[in-house]
Amino acid sequence: MNSQVADPQAFLRSLFDVAVAAVSPAICVPLHLPTPPKGRTIVIGAGKAAAAMAAVVEAHWPADRPLSGMVVTRYGHGAATQRIRVVEASHPVPDAAGEQAASEMLALVQNLTADDLVLCLISGGGSALLALPAPGLQLSDKQTVNRALLKSGANIHEMNCVRKHLSAIKGGRLALACAPARVVTLGISDIPGDDPSVIASGPTLADPTTRQQALAILDKYRIEAPAAVRTRLESPDCETPKPGDPRLPRGEIHVIATAQQALQAAAAYARAHGVTPLVLGDSIEGESRDIAYMHAAIARQIAQHGEPVPRPCVILSGGETTVTVRGQGRGGRAAEFLLALASVLDIPAWALACDTDGIDGTEDNAGAWFGPDIRERATERRLASADFLANNDGYSFFAALEQLIITGPTRTNVNDFRAIYLPV
Repeated sequence: MNSQVADPQAFLRSLFDVAVAAVSPAICVPLHLPTPPKGRTIVIGAGKAAAAMAAVVEAHWPADRPLSGMVVTRYGHGAATQRIRVVEASHPVPDAAGEQAASEMLALVQNLTADDLVLCLISGGGSALLALPAPGLQLSDKQTVNRALLKSGANIHEMNCVRKHLSAIKGGRLALACAPARVVTLGISDIPGDDPSVIASGPTLADPTTRQQALAILDKYRIEAPAAVRTRLESPDCETPKPGDPRLPRGEIHVIATAQQALQAAAAYARAHGVTPLVLGDSIEGESRDIAYMHAAIARQIAQHGEPVPRPCVILSGGETTVTVRGQGRGGRAAEFLLALASVLDIPAWALACDTDGIDGTEDNAGAWFGPDIRERATERRLASADFLANNDGYSFFAALEQLIITGPTRTNVNDFRAIYLPV
């Protein structure tokens, strides 16, 4: 096997590490910090990267200029700060800690002036973490809808459309509370296409979606929402502030880290090691297993015909796939992708799939990997990949093969990272 890569598993893991490092808050935040204002600076934010972003802001903010505020992040994703308070709450299903944090955040931005600055730090996960129910709703209503959406196969654009219209803080409502202060939002994007109004459900940005669209999404996925949710969505009072709304304060948005940046870093690493990268896209969406079958077809074309790139090469892709949960197993999008890929990829190849936040779904792994001997090893252990796939149980399959990748929280989040290495 004439490959420029001596250890394909280590090579794949290095690709992932390089990709994550390229979108870390330490790299991305300092370049986009605004000039301190005449008045106060209040930092707010939410997401899996919010605490790390807040720590970087503190490290680069002038010591003699006012700085205070709070951010909310997922349990275990905190960071040490002194001037900005960090609160931890539940993700992906919201809890009372997130509800309390959202209420306190709204109170924090009251009574500001035009001389003040609100610096909002948002990243993936912020929508569930800022869990303040709209009038007439209870936290339990939001939890019920959220669980149903997570299992339905709805994409992130659809989920956040619904979430915005059931919230007292998302979809631009937090921005309304900040007026007349200037609002600068820094976003680490986990959204295919990088629409800033969708990141963390856009708490400081105007919302182009409508309550009618939210109702249509519930109907599309046959979600049995609590009666209070239906009543809320059927009322014009639930509509979010739209682009051009004069009530919104002065503001600007900077998307400071994206899946494309992570893929570009991985591609550069591959080239430096004599491997040709093929980047399929940074915003791939769809069912994880269907995306796996597509990747397998491309890998076969390369192996059999040398198209569209020669070997050795690595197929790279990002975005956010979905899983329509029909079984009772464990595992997220990355494990489901790899399990489906392993079931159909019949050429020598190594593959890795991870979530860049270090958490695949709700488990303790970032993802998993496999090599060309996976079918043989699975057969030896009497593991039928088709059975595990039917049960949405990718975690258990790769755990049994000792091929999970566990990184712990990376404190950034640009969603899925996939790599398939094809040797000569």
